[in-house]
Amino acid sequence: MYDVVISGAGPAGSHCAKVLAEAGYNVALIEKNTAWRKPCGGLVSSRVLKLYPEMKKLKTLKIVGAKLYSSDYIRLVYTRTDDKYSTIVDRLDFDDLIRNVAIDAGAKLFDRNLSFDFVSKAGVLSGVKTKTKEGGKEYLGKIVILADGMSSRLAIRSGLRSKWTVEDIGRTKAAILEGEHNLGETYGHLFFQHYMGYAWLFPMGERRFNIGCGTFGDANSKFNLNEIFNDFLQEPKIKELVPESNYKIIWSAAYPVPANGVLINSLYANNLMLIGDTAGFVSPITGEGIYQSIFSAQASAEVAIEALEREDYSAAMLKKYRRHPKVKQIVGNFKTKLRLRKFFYEEQGKNLSEMFARAEKDHAYRDEALNMFFSKD
Repeated sequence: MYDVVISGAGPAGSHCAKVLAEAGYNVALIEKNTAWRKPCGGLVSSRVLKLYPEMKKLKTLKIVGAKLYSSDYIRLVYTRTDDKYSTIVDRLDFDDLIRNVAIDAGAKLFDRNLSFDFVSKAGVLSGVKTKTKEGGKEYLGKIVILADGMSSRLAIRSGLRSKWTVEDIGRTKAAILEGEHNLGETYGHLFFQHYMGYAWLFPMGERRFNIGCGTFGDANSKFNLNEIFNDFLQEPKIKELVPESNYKIIWSAAYPVPANGVLINSLYANNLMLIGDTAGFVSPITGEGIYQSIFSAQASAEVAIEALEREDYSAAMLKKYRRHPKVKQIVGNFKTKLRLRKFFYEEQGKNLSEMFARAEKDHAYRDEALNMFFSKD
């Protein structure tokens, strides 16, 4: 019997487990496969670095800004003016680090456990059923928190949400490549396409970088993800940044992500909360989700602690998670970004090109434009 059972040991689940364990609670952290690397650009913001000083062990680059490109390569450059910075990580290393911090805090990890159903007693949700090589297992808890990604079986079984539709998701392909590049070591590069989609080039070292692309909405069915990935690498402007014809592939994979913001009406029920990708905490414009997932985990952990103190695990109590200031801030930010996304991609990205061109000449407008993409720490 645990105080809290968390299904999913990615950044959201592991951070939630860390906060709860540090508060003295008994936490079961269930994971299907800790050796899985999520397809992701790996951008970690300064807000997350502040939470995890252990990140210094990874010796990653200091990213002090971003270069944004419209579909016809009009560029808008963002450079931080303070001493804070972001970084680019290999998700396998990053997820391991955060998970190990949670374990060191006292959370108990159960790897190779596939969550597939809930345990219910007297009509009350009271745990999670898993499949392992050794057979079925049950982990009982007063509160269950789902952090097992957008493909979570339990999220659907809970009745809080249904399966994603094609319009609900973004399709992404990411790779870590090794070879010569001209990206520098201090900026991430983000490219908005003429279709509803984007691509990125993130430096990871002198001869290593993360490359990826993604589509939204109707572009999911109109474009082949592998084709646009390969075409992106061959574009003349991109060849200036990554000039080699054959890069060594360290790793490559594709995976869907939530694309329409937080499912605000699907965050909680009696004895249950949804966090991270499972609940849609992914930016509708850039696909960024690490920061948002971790802070959704922080909010849910704080509410879980209060619920455990009061011995009240009802939906009425857990509703405080939805009302948490950080969750409300992220939800509001995503709603704005969702409206902007439609505007950006109209007429094959013409609006975004005009916005970037004006921003280069008008500094006040430039600051407003950058605020659409980057929020202050």
